[in-house]
Amino acid sequence: MAERPHILHVHGSFSLGGKEARAVRLMNIWGDRARHSIVSAAPDVMGARAAIDPSVDVDFPDGPSFAGKPGPARYREIRAFLRQFDLILTYNWGSMDAVMAHRLGGGTSAGLPPLIHHEDGFNADEVDRLKTKRNLFRRLGLQRAHALVVPSVRLEGIAHHVWKQPAARVHLIRNGIDVDRYATPPAPNAIPGLVRSPGKLLVGTLAGLRPVKNIPRLVRAVAAHKDQLQLVVVGEGPERDAILAEASAHGLDDLHLAGFMDRPWRFVGLFDIFALSSDSEQFPISLVEAMAAGVPAASMDVGDVANMVAPENRPYVVADEAGLAEALGKLADDTGLRQRLGDANRIRAARDYAENVMVNAYASLYGEALASPAILR
Repeated sequence: MAERPHILHVHGSFSLGGKEARAVRLMNIWGDRARHSIVSAAPDVMGARAAIDPSVDVDFPDGPSFAGKPGPARYREIRAFLRQFDLILTYNWGSMDAVMAHRLGGGTSAGLPPLIHHEDGFNADEVDRLKTKRNLFRRLGLQRAHALVVPSVRLEGIAHHVWKQPAARVHLIRNGIDVDRYATPPAPNAIPGLVRSPGKLLVGTLAGLRPVKNIPRLVRAVAAHKDQLQLVVVGEGPERDAILAEASAHGLDDLHLAGFMDRPWRFVGLFDIFALSSDSEQFPISLVEAMAAGVPAASMDVGDVANMVAPENRPYVVADEAGLAEALGKLADDTGLRQRLGDANRIRAARDYAENVMVNAYASLYGEALASPAILR
C-alpha cells in the first residue's frame, strides 16, 4: 500500500444528509493523510461534494453502474473497479451491489481490498417494515466485510438479530460533532433571505427534502400554532413543491425554505425550537447540532432520538403528529422551559457527542482494516 491510502466511497446518493456530512467531515479532518474517490449509484445526485475542503485529494471517477439488476457481468465489472483501491467504504442500501460484488468475488482472501459497510437508516419503503429480500441480501453480502458500522443502538440490534452479523463484525460508533463551534451565537442574517415574522418564534429543521423526512407533517404541526411559530426548513430535494403546497393549504404563508446550507454551526442557534418530523431516523446529526447550540427539540419518536436528547427533553419526543403539534405548542408557550431544555441539551451534547471520540473510533477501525493502525492519526 502507498504511504497515503486510496479510499473508495460508494454511496447510493451523495446529497448532503447525515451520512454524507459525516463522511465529508472525516475526509476534511484527515486532510492529506488519504486520497479519496467517490462514486454514487445516482451519479447526478452529488450535492455533498461542495462541502469537501478544496485541499482534500478527492476525485469522482467514472466507474461501473452501482444501480441496476444484479448479475454476474455487472458484478465482475464492479470487482475490477474495486481492485484499484486500498479500502472500500460503502454506505446504506444503495451501495449493496458493491458489497455483494466484493462478497461473491471472495473478498480479501481473493485479493480484493478490505470493505467496511456503514448503515445509517432506511428509506421510506422500509419505514414500517424491513424488506425480507433486502435483509437476506445484506445477510449474505456482508459475510466477507471487514466490519459493519452503525450509529444507533436500534441498528446494532437489527445487525445482530435480523442481518445475523457476528458481534466482532458490528461496530457501534455514535455520530459526533465539533460542539465548541456551536457556542458562538449566530449572526441574525445567517440564513439568507429569511424575513422573520414579528412576534413569532422560529421552528427550524435540517433535512433532505425526501418523503421519509415527512416535512408536510411538520408544516401541519406548525400550522396549528401559526400565530406563534414560523417554520424554517434547511435542505433541498424532490419534495420541495409538495411542502410548499402543504403550507399553502394550511395558510402557512411565512414558511422559509432555505435550500442547502453547509456549516450548520453558523445558523442552527437562530432556531428557538428544533423539530424533527421524520418517519425514520437512527441517530440524526442535525439533532446533535441543535442540542450543541442549546436549542430545545420536539421530535417524532424514531430511532435513538429519545435517548439522545437530555432527559428533561424526552417528554417532547412523541408518537404521532398530534403529539408533535402539542409539543410545539407547549414549548412556544414557555420561555423558561425552552431555556432549561436548551441548556440541558447543550450539556448532553458536550458530554456524549464530542467529535474527537467519533473521529478516533473511525481512524482506529479504518487503520486496522488497512493493516496500519496509525495511518489516519
